[in-house]
Amino acid sequence: MDSLDRYIYKTGFSAFVMILVSLTAVIWVTQILRQIDLITSQGQTVLVFLSITSLVIPTLMLILAPIALLIAVVHVLNRLNGDSELVVMNAAGASPRRLFRPFAMLAATVAVMVAVIAVWLSPFLQREMNDRLAKVRADVVANIVRPGTFTSIESGLTFHIREKKSDNQFTGILIDDFRNPAERVTILAEQGDILQTERGTYLVMTDGWVQRRRVADHDPTMVRFERYAFDLSPYTTGGRVSYGLRERYLWELMFPDPEDKLLKSAPNQFRVELHDRLVAPLYPFAFTIVAYMLMCTPRTTRQNSIASIALVIAGAFGVRIAGFACMAVGQSTPIAVYALYPLLLGAIGFGLWAILTGRALDFEPRLDLSAFRNRLRALLPRPALR
Repeated sequence: MDSLDRYIYKTGFSAFVMILVSLTAVIWVTQILRQIDLITSQGQTVLVFLSITSLVIPTLMLILAPIALLIAVVHVLNRLNGDSELVVMNAAGASPRRLFRPFAMLAATVAVMVAVIAVWLSPFLQREMNDRLAKVRADVVANIVRPGTFTSIESGLTFHIREKKSDNQFTGILIDDFRNPAERVTILAEQGDILQTERGTYLVMTDGWVQRRRVADHDPTMVRFERYAFDLSPYTTGGRVSYGLRERYLWELMFPDPEDKLLKSAPNQFRVELHDRLVAPLYPFAFTIVAYMLMCTPRTTRQNSIASIALVIAGAFGVRIAGFACMAVGQSTPIAVYALYPLLLGAIGFGLWAILTGRALDFEPRLDLSAFRNRLRALLPRPALR
């Protein structure tokens, strides 16, 4: 890599990182709103909320990285043209074929990043996020026991605590249990601890009283205890977390367990997810080659590049939308998934052929604006002469 390659590569990579971070931040903000119940209903802190929702960022980058690369390549080529650097490079003997090398290295870098995310990083973080969400939703302290409030867990069962000393320890406990129509149980305890075991989740209370009042009896019975355990397992959602397709690693999609329930119920979705991961690294190459093929020709400052940029964006987004369409249709028609390979490989092959043979497209709009302006004036009413 010589100085020219380093200059173009550094400029393109810097633009790519800035654009990717900006796009990811915008989309991430819209995604985290779906998990806002972690704060509103689950009683979690902002730090817990951000740490969990930030795990979705690599998954967003999997889709946004090729788009950010496309914008970065268009920006670099437009900048090189605007500053007349591309004209100077071409005049010095650097052909479009020679200048494509740093852009190809940039596309390869992004493709490797996308491949790592698709194969391992995204499923790993998706699993971590699901595990943390399950743990949060199984957090009895956050969901059931809240200081200073009477919380009705279900019809006939009410909790109240005076103070929470730590995540699993609190004081001033009251439990009113009248789920059984024949008996009402009221528990008062000075202190309680949440204990999670293999058998379930329990609230272990110390130094308290249990009052039982049966319908058949006139007077209640009161028993003082030193240690009393109340079963909270029915009100927690902890347990083994089942993983969906997004949480499966690539090798698990390629060689799934024949007894997998999800594979038996939706085999087409397995195929769609697998091929979506496999073609993900091809998008950076396709977008870079299409953009370079249409914008690598040097232009003077009088020539307009807006139409070329519009054509690049339309072509790249057309390919991406076709990819989404193939995956969507592939869930019901398996052959539609394989239609994406000739589309991407065809775009890459044609673009490379055009660049390497020196037949890059020089798309320049030629609009007769004067004729359009004259026709518009003829349609407008003329002011009356005085």
